[in-house]
Amino acid sequence: MTDILQKLEATIRQRRDADPTSSYVASLHAKGRAKMAEKLGEEAVEAVIAAVQDDKTEMTGEAADVLFHLMVLLADMDLSIDDVLAELARREGLSGIAEKASRKD
Repeated sequence: MTDILQKLEATIRQRRDADPTSSYVASLHAKGRAKMAEKLGEEAVEAVIAAVQDDKTEMTGEAADVLFHLMVLLADMDLSIDDVLAELARREGLSGIAEKASRKD
């Protein structure tokens, strides 16, 4: 299952420096991290709306958009999907409440 995410990550990294007029990833990269973060936020809001409306088809598409834009932002920060998966693995078996309490906020 993570194979598709790793392929997507490779594609995103490959396209970051492409021509912004022909690559959506390159156009986001050219606009900077703030724009990438803004797009992630927009997609997250759209996912919330789809969830509230109980629209499974729309939610599936919006969830894909959230993952895509998250991965664009991760690549910009020189992080990988493997970094995120490692963090999830670290948290496995922990109570969500206990894990959150252990963070240094």
